[in-house]
Amino acid sequence: MSTMLGPLELDRPVVAAAGTAGTGWELGEVLDLRCLGAVTTKSITRAPRTGNPAMRVAELPTGMMNAVGLANPGVDGFLREHRAKLDGLPCAVIGSVAGESVEDYLFVAEALASSGLDAVECNVSCPNTGDGRLFSDNPAQLQTLVAAVKAAVGSVPVLVKLPLDFQPASPAAQAAIDGGADVLTLTNTVPGLAIDPYTRRPRLGNGPGGVSGPGIHPMVVRMIRDVYTRVAQRAGVPILGLGGVFNWEDAAEMVLAGASAVGIGTALFADPKRAKKIDAGLQRWVRDQGADDLASLVGAMA
Repeated sequence: MSTMLGPLELDRPVVAAAGTAGTGWELGEVLDLRCLGAVTTKSITRAPRTGNPAMRVAELPTGMMNAVGLANPGVDGFLREHRAKLDGLPCAVIGSVAGESVEDYLFVAEALASSGLDAVECNVSCPNTGDGRLFSDNPAQLQTLVAAVKAAVGSVPVLVKLPLDFQPASPAAQAAIDGGADVLTLTNTVPGLAIDPYTRRPRLGNGPGGVSGPGIHPMVVRMIRDVYTRVAQRAGVPILGLGGVFNWEDAAEMVLAGASAVGIGTALFADPKRAKKIDAGLQRWVRDQGADDLASLVGAMA
């Protein structure tokens, strides 16, 4: 069940997504992290962020919507208060990086990489901050950003988290690969708005937010397949699939579409132990398919 995300080897194919597991270590209080290949920290910025006003999360019939606003202690606070607690976890740790400029990303990515984290993930697709998609909406700027981060972190693997894109092959995906991305994370939450019909006000304090959960899953699977067949497979860049995975069947869909590993997010809010069930289900599925390993099923849609 081990899998390769570029130069990063994971013992298991299931990854806890950024923003759903605190700074990483907290998830171990409610889940045996040996069932995960990696945990991803919440997105860390150069300076502390208080985030958006309440309410920050709203339940939807098909998942949830959030507008947390990248609340985090800043990179110095993260290193001071949380970094040591990640040592000794039985899985890899991916540091999520966010910022408003290339300089912000470089500062945080270099600090996290230097601290010994296993990889960094550039969050260039957050839909609930004013500048959250500054780079993913501009392929040329995205390529420049990724290339700069790659140069700054040396041999530490770089993941690039992209938004849902209905354009063929996603120009952002090609730009990230051209910039030297080791892994593509597909995808982030999808911009949305929920309104309370009684108060006539948005259900989130920020107004709009990011939609996640089963409702976006088929759209993410389509994007994974498109990017895998048109861009990523040829370039040898693996995909971390992320979007609405609630059971092993959802995860298997992503693998067959072209994902080498599968992230879970909203499911962790509903029931953290779903991660273990998804991992166990994938193991049974690989055996039932008569496959030697998970890797042989990546992109194997008939």
